[in-house]
Amino acid sequence: MKRTDFQQQQRSKKRKTNTLKITLLLFSALFFVVVLYFANLYHKAQIAADTAFEAIEDRPSSAISREEKVQPAKDNVSILLLGIDDSEARQQGESNSRTDAIMLATLNPKERSVNLVSIPRDSYVYIPEIGKRDKIAHAYQYGGVRSTVETVEELLEIPIDYYIRMNFNAFIDVVDELGGITVEVPYERIEKDENDGNNIHLQPGIQTLDGRHALALARTRKLDSDVDRGKRQQMIVQAMVDKALEASSFFKYGNVIEAIGNNMKTNMTFREMLSFLEYGKGGLPRVDNHVLEGEDDWTYGYYYTIDEENLADLKFILQRHLKLRSPSTSSTLSTAISNTNDS
Repeated sequence: MKRTDFQQQQRSKKRKTNTLKITLLLFSALFFVVVLYFANLYHKAQIAADTAFEAIEDRPSSAISREEKVQPAKDNVSILLLGIDDSEARQQGESNSRTDAIMLATLNPKERSVNLVSIPRDSYVYIPEIGKRDKIAHAYQYGGVRSTVETVEELLEIPIDYYIRMNFNAFIDVVDELGGITVEVPYERIEKDENDGNNIHLQPGIQTLDGRHALALARTRKLDSDVDRGKRQQMIVQAMVDKALEASSFFKYGNVIEAIGNNMKTNMTFREMLSFLEYGKGGLPRVDNHVLEGEDDWTYGYYYTIDEENLADLKFILQRHLKLRSPSTSSTLSTAISNTNDS
């Protein structure tokens, strides 16, 4: 072999070795950055969770209360989601806020399924805190989260394990940090903003909305009904989940966590929050959407009267999903409901 050929081979080997070293260094650096990012994300999430934690004080026990505390990683659980209107324009503040959106989620890890229920805020229901019927949105004014939780438990006859309370600022900030969400706006409308000013102009069609426009869409109901409003809120929640799962949202999680932590309260601990990550393993769970059906009632001002048959069906679905009924009881009740619907 000529000396020049040998030297060329040596230089070629050296270049390959250097390329391999550089590649390994780059991958090591990238891995280190990802580890640091997740460590920072974990730390931010823990701080946000600690800041957001707020137990439900003076909660009385009842016939539907849990005998033991649930474990989200293995037990079927229920979560009450409350969107709070503490508008600056109304000068409501924490003590005089109202629930503008009420949604209930039941989760079944074995079936890998979620039931998501929208409860119209003007639903005329019994409120245990005051011992009489009123709009369900008023339960929060009478006794905060505790009163609202008790009212929903009374209405649906299931225990509420957790609650998550978010104000309008949290919703706006989260959508903005995600870079907006893509949804379909059903019609053109000038809608109120988060401070009840009439300066949000919604245009019809599929589009990407920022936080303020998404909130306006979630709140509007003047051109349709409370039921349609509930369906829109479910659509918006799904759009937020879809956007959060996009690869482009990966490095936005830190800001999203900060936005939520500053404007959210929950009785869920950080460890319990982490348990819900089990639902994401092996793909997303199936989500079934429900809205309490009923009709408008103007007899004594405006109320939403819930359809009793639809309510009974929904109670059965939720109780079975949470495994609060034995198979024999469920079978008997299912047959009864089927016969009622057929008659």
